Amino acid sequence: MSFLNPLLLLGALGVALPILAHMLNRQKVKRTDWAAMQFLNRNVRVRSRQLRLRDILLLCLRCLVILLLVVALAKPFMEDAGEVPSGIGESRAGVVIALDASFSMAHSDGTSTRFERAIEKIGMITENIHPGDPVNLVLLGARQRVLARNVAFDAGHFAELLSSERVSPESLDLDSVPKTLKALAESMEAPQKEIYLVTDMQARDWQEQPAWLGAAFENLAESASTTIVPVLGGSDNLAITGLELVSGVLREDTVARYRATVRNCGTNPVTNVQVKGRADGITVDTKTIPAIAPGASETVSLFVHFRNAGPVRISAELEPDSLLEDNIRRTVAIVRDDVSVLSVEGESGGSGSFIAAALRARGGDSGQENFSVQSVPWIDLPSQDLANFDVVILQNVPDITPEQARAFESYVRAGHGLIWFAGDHVDAAAWNKRSALDGVSLLPAVIEQTVSTGDALGVGRPLDPTVLDHPVCRPLLSLPEDLLSETRLRKMLQVKPAASSSTVLSLAGTAAPVLLEHSVGRGHVFMFTTSADSAWNNMAVTPVFPMVLQQMVTYLTAREFETPRLVGDSLSLSYVDQPDASEAVFDTPSGDTIAVPVLEHRNQYVALLDHAGESGFYLARVSLQAPGMPVAVNVDTAESDVRSQSTAEVARRFEGTDIVVAQSEADLLDAVGQSRSGRSFWFLLLLSVLGLLVIESLLAGRKPKRSAAKSKSTPLPAANT
Repeated sequence: MSFLNPLLLLGALGVALPILAHMLNRQKVKRTDWAAMQFLNRNVRVRSRQLRLRDILLLCLRCLVILLLVVALAKPFMEDAGEVPSGIGESRAGVVIALDASFSMAHSDGTSTRFERAIEKIGMITENIHPGDPVNLVLLGARQRVLARNVAFDAGHFAELLSSERVSPESLDLDSVPKTLKALAESMEAPQKEIYLVTDMQARDWQEQPAWLGAAFENLAESASTTIVPVLGGSDNLAITGLELVSGVLREDTVARYRATVRNCGTNPVTNVQVKGRADGITVDTKTIPAIAPGASETVSLFVHFRNAGPVRISAELEPDSLLEDNIRRTVAIVRDDVSVLSVEGESGGSGSFIAAALRARGGDSGQENFSVQSVPWIDLPSQDLANFDVVILQNVPDITPEQARAFESYVRAGHGLIWFAGDHVDAAAWNKRSALDGVSLLPAVIEQTVSTGDALGVGRPLDPTVLDHPVCRPLLSLPEDLLSETRLRKMLQVKPAASSSTVLSLAGTAAPVLLEHSVGRGHVFMFTTSADSAWNNMAVTPVFPMVLQQMVTYLTAREFETPRLVGDSLSLSYVDQPDASEAVFDTPSGDTIAVPVLEHRNQYVALLDHAGESGFYLARVSLQAPGMPVAVNVDTAESDVRSQSTAEVARRFEGTDIVVAQSEADLLDAVGQSRSGRSFWFLLLLSVLGLLVIESLLAGRKPKRSAAKSKSTPLPAANT
């Protein structure tokens, strides 16, 4: 026998109260002799024996009531009540039900989804929960959502709570599950504690389980009786895992090429997979993939014609299958009327012609140029208004003034782009000084020295053929390796990259950076460690140069809204100057409106939506009345691999532990029954207290019939006068 609240047993000392009251009442009796006493002595002697017996009985009942009440409040229970008759006590317990709500649970077998079958399993569990038992209900995903915390169980309310919930477009964060469930179990006051984890046992989560996570689950079983309830399903599923801009200019009346990647996450090959490209909800291109092998990915090109300036919602979509959430991938393009570039030349008649030719290459059949390019000599830079240009290119510029350095830093921070090329006229010491002005690094690296990368014959090293999947490099991925190797670099700067920078292109065999990037505020800076003309390389006369340069300008003229987010990420609106409104507004894909305060952060004003809980297009607005800017939010397609680990494999994983894996409905019912092996007696004791109080009240108000009859028949003697 154990007690849930053993300290309350100290209340048993209260049994002394009725005894003390009885003793005090006896001390209050006062003896007074009077003339008629001789006629009552006989009756008093008879009744005094009855009264003493009744008082002793009442005293015992009152003491017993206090003892039983104290024991009931201490909540006694017996952990192993196998020998106790079934009618004595109750098999009560505190229950934690954890339901996997990650979007793989929306996978359907054609009849029902895994989530629907999971709710049926929970119904079997709740049939064995008594009304009033403490219950916790938590939905598992990227963040754990507690829907009911330590509430008294009510079957109707619990069923209504579950019926209103849906699968979340998030992945499951299995690492945090044991800690969450243990905290919920420890918060309950119950004679026994039970945890039921209802999940689809997704192989990507459970197959490569680290040792510490297994130990965490074993530790969880020490806090409560733990049962894993698998809800299995098929593995067939197609998902669009990527949608990226490969080439093209985000300008009015141009055509851009997007690449959509489709993955077959199932175990069977699929054929004739149709992919639709949409712009603002209208189908603009359709491609068919003949076949995709199991576990393989295939790509298609979708072409979008930008007819008007402004934001464009772009998506790639599959035909409906067993899991709908990952059949669509979204991105946003901000189309401009015109893209203007300022090319600043450090040497007259040098690299300027190469820059202009590269940016104007492949202008289209209409004769329109992709970009509006203005070339000026270095000495004319102070007379230029940077606000009139989307991107500035500095080619072999010897030096800039501190004022110009601050102007460029503000220019980039406001969301514009800067491209920097090396050259013979560059003053390395001056640029290092200007770049680090006011503690803000303008360039992504510190210049150390100029080095030769050519051999005795003057043949330089090629670019590294392993090109990153960076937006700037995507056009290069389609080039054959021999064409990429035609680009030769004979001279370049040796640099020390900043911690915030990343290498986009490097030199083959040395990993020396050729192109680096870092962000400053809302904008980006690219730094070439080689020249933009043929003095240090032959890159300017190869197909690589226009492809990279045009893609860089397109990338730099993009805004933060064009970068797709994942469900669970934060969404932000940033301001260069302090806005008039104190709140920004985010409209969710489902139509809700969320107001977010504008806060100052690192000399910028930012409105941050902490958690994007839906997939689709959000609309970000600087105020409730302002026009909105769409932001694409996609699901994490790592969750698209819906293969479930078999219950036998999971059972073997937890073999030798106290964790039970319910492989069938019968196993689940057996697990529930074994978890309820103990009995609680507090409610039975409370009923006993109530019964004793009724008996005590009846006994206290009862008069002996014989004495009452005699008192009516015997007249009082007349007083002597």
